[in-house]
Amino acid sequence: MRKITLLFMALFAMTAVASTPIKAVDRENLDPGISPGENFYKYACGGWMLNHPLDPQYARFGTFDQLAENSRNQVKDIITNLGKNNPRGSIKQKVGDLYALGMDSVRLNNEGMAPLKAGIDQIKALTRDRFSAAIADQHNGIAAPFFNSSVMADMKNSNDNMLYLMQGGLGMGDRDYYLEKDANTLLVRYAYENYIQQLFQLIGYKKGNAKKAAQHVMAIETALAQVAMPREETRDYSKLYNVVSVAQLKADYPNINWAQYFGGLNIKNLDQVCVFQPKSLAKVNEMMKNLKEEDVKEYLIFKYVDAASPYLSDAFADANFDMYSRAMSGKQVKMPRWKHSLDVPNTMLGEAVGQLYVAKYFPAESKKKMQQLVDNLKKALGEHIATLSWMSPKTKVNALVKLNSFTVKIGYPDKWRDYSKVDIDPSKSYWENVLNARRFMAEYEYDQLGKPVDKERWYMTPQTVNAYYEPSSNEICFPAGILQAPYFDPNADEACNYGAIGVVIGHEMTHGFDDQGRNFDHNGNMVDWWTAEDAAKFQELADKLGAQYSAEVIADGVHANGQFTMGENIADHGGLRVAYSAFKKTEQGKGNTRIDGFTPDQRFYLSYANVWAANITKEEMLRRTKVDVHSLGVNRVNVAIRNLEEFFNAFNIQSGMKMWRDPADRVIIW
Repeated sequence: MRKITLLFMALFAMTAVASTPIKAVDRENLDPGISPGENFYKYACGGWMLNHPLDPQYARFGTFDQLAENSRNQVKDIITNLGKNNPRGSIKQKVGDLYALGMDSVRLNNEGMAPLKAGIDQIKALTRDRFSAAIADQHNGIAAPFFNSSVMADMKNSNDNMLYLMQGGLGMGDRDYYLEKDANTLLVRYAYENYIQQLFQLIGYKKGNAKKAAQHVMAIETALAQVAMPREETRDYSKLYNVVSVAQLKADYPNINWAQYFGGLNIKNLDQVCVFQPKSLAKVNEMMKNLKEEDVKEYLIFKYVDAASPYLSDAFADANFDMYSRAMSGKQVKMPRWKHSLDVPNTMLGEAVGQLYVAKYFPAESKKKMQQLVDNLKKALGEHIATLSWMSPKTKVNALVKLNSFTVKIGYPDKWRDYSKVDIDPSKSYWENVLNARRFMAEYEYDQLGKPVDKERWYMTPQTVNAYYEPSSNEICFPAGILQAPYFDPNADEACNYGAIGVVIGHEMTHGFDDQGRNFDHNGNMVDWWTAEDAAKFQELADKLGAQYSAEVIADGVHANGQFTMGENIADHGGLRVAYSAFKKTEQGKGNTRIDGFTPDQRFYLSYANVWAANITKEEMLRRTKVDVHSLGVNRVNVAIRNLEEFFNAFNIQSGMKMWRDPADRVIIW
């Protein structure tokens, strides 16, 4: 529930603000051999795709990834110029030393598995009566064996924090990897079991014993997968909000020692929790009683080593890459060490790096211009709501109240995270220091229990290229990282700004009214503010939109999942409509002046398509269809725009063309 995001997590640097308007449409991005009525995505992005063949270090390479390379270089420049001999405990010392530890390949290879030994020995010494404490220890920043937990705002009382218990324990991420039998899934599953065996061998198990341990781990994860809630159902908050008292929790799941578990996370005075998936937790309760003691320990050892493997010697890091990047995503080579090393302080000490980032790369005029765009989009969405033909006046009033209650966050937080309790000690191993940082992050989360929800908190760092809508606080957030070309430039062509960052703004606003966000009121509480008739009409339209996406074939006969991606699809659709309406109120939008041969409307839609230009492996397409709530880029363009009359008019797309959709089959929700 935490946040509904627009894109994927990426990072890139602010480009210098141009002194003159940038070129509106780069014709190098286009494929003039393709008609826009045949395949608009290939027409708009085909040139870019041809000029940027997939680098083997990526499973997907798009315009975001281009900018990510610039960003990494910029952040690298910041970190590598922090200087040496910084005072112990200072931010510069922590960020610099954490990066340097990751870069020291000689030391990492000499240490081998040594940084793991104490943790593994601790697990091997466990007895059944301490399993719950061991699970809590891993939940405190390491991994999520058996189940997971998180602190978020109470869905029905958004001012208070609540502990949520959720299904977990699946190393491959989604239940279908354990259950489906198509060729690609079988290959991934085979690679995963081999990977588990390989890790056990790397920590000293003989081959036969390692193979048996891998089989035990797979048996546990497969059993968890069999009872896991399907990903489509996890979007239904009414099924997830199962609040019980701690006394009832102990009665329902007695084989989990909850006093141990809560004690291990330093959680005190807890009265109630929310169990997202009771069926999954019931299976864990059964396992705690019936699983062999040795099987549980092997599973916990694997989870520990798996979490640590990217921060160890090349043997461990290579095995991790071969499984999660090569087998699952289709990547062929590892990224350079400095990129991985950079990502660690950039995420684990994210706001510390963010302070340095915004000081250097986020101009004040960007924030001012962005606020104007938000105001314009907000007005446009209000007009859309007021004129909806399928919604009653009563529900419209509630929708407008919610819209006008949005909190807007732009650029960076007013209050920065305090990292004084994070200890980065270069005399200790890389893994020990990474674990210290991860423990800090987890402890920070659990420490929110018993406190009011911090409404000023940001759930993304300023340097993140992304945006989000948070339903519990009814807020939209646009970090500095996304406020740059090709999404946004204060001096850019208005059509391009509205087609890119404008759609982002409309997208996040629409999340407040998608299939999930619509269940929360203006205060962020899960309250039904709809009439029954309006809710039924909304669902009918949403189902129709979902069917459009589900009709698309991804690869190997696998279809897109329009139900799983419903929220993002609604937000894309709404974002496009609202941004276009706002654009048409500008002087440029009211006119028809061509730039680079394109009308304002054409530049708007080309700008939108260009931000999704990418090449992607088949494996990554199939993986994302299982685990990503966002549709693939080609569908975020071609499926979404085929509902828009203005798009058809802009490119003279008529009946009989492949991009055409009959008016009766189009969907307009927001």
